Amino acid sequence: MEEKNASRITMIHLLGLQTPHSITFLIFFLFLLNYCLTICGNFLIITSVSYSKTLHSPVYFFLTQLSLSDILLATDILPNMLHAVLMKGIIISFSDCMTQFFFVVVSEGLECLLLTVMCYDRYVAICKPLHYTLLMNFQLCWLMIIICWVLSLLVGLIGTLTVSQLNFCGPNIVDHFFCDLDPVLQLSCSDIANVLLEVTIINFVLVVIPFFIIIVSYIYIIITIFKIPSITGRQKVFSTCSSHLTIVCIFYGTIVGVYLVPSRGQSGGITKFLSLLYTVITPLMNPIIYSLRNKDLQKAVAKIINHGMQLHASK
Repeated sequence: MEEKNASRITMIHLLGLQTPHSITFLIFFLFLLNYCLTICGNFLIITSVSYSKTLHSPVYFFLTQLSLSDILLATDILPNMLHAVLMKGIIISFSDCMTQFFFVVVSEGLECLLLTVMCYDRYVAICKPLHYTLLMNFQLCWLMIIICWVLSLLVGLIGTLTVSQLNFCGPNIVDHFFCDLDPVLQLSCSDIANVLLEVTIINFVLVVIPFFIIIVSYIYIIITIFKIPSITGRQKVFSTCSSHLTIVCIFYGTIVGVYLVPSRGQSGGITKFLSLLYTVITPLMNPIIYSLRNKDLQKAVAKIINHGMQLHASK
């Protein structure tokens, strides 16, 4: 027992993206720009929804929570990633690695649940428009958001505690740009069968079931849309859920590729690329997709920017 504790890993060496030295500063600048735009874009959505009374509806309330999730994920991943790009790798403590893993699980789980809740909102709005105000009331919206956060935090805590209690005897090198589950488990010298079973259950609860609910909801939505006689009417109704559908396709497509497809069938480069999509690109794309496709949000954002410029000019 003493030998195991003595040989237990205390530091983790993240190799990062391992980009060519000639383009190191270009990659660093692109990811720094990505981080700044992600934080600003999502924060602008939160501010716009809070500031504009016309956006005080369930769909925008859920969107602010999605923006919070994106800010959490980007802040958890990108600062260390930027350091790793410059230094061609980064060494962090095991506890910091587990902390990063915890917030990754929380933000990913939260995004899965929020996309499901947003899908339900679109289902009620399109398939049951006369009952929308009654069904999507203020109390229900807050209840669903609280459940999403509590369930995500609970799953993140359980997963992190389970992984941290394994024995990690070395090596301490993780060929990734953040502490993801599979690369970390490869460092363990314990039997990980129970962990893999727990991960399967978590994936079923947070990924498979929500994705199934989204698929079924969109089947009903599409059926309802096709019942609309005019093409213009169909396009108008579909436009209300096109942003959500686009984000669902991007997010779930990469999540399925990383976590549900056997890792033996993937190279390290493919895994990193897919991970890059949902941890770095998706948090940036969410505000862009919603802003480009939503005129009400565009107007609210424009008002916020104009108000800020007027305050700056008055100084």
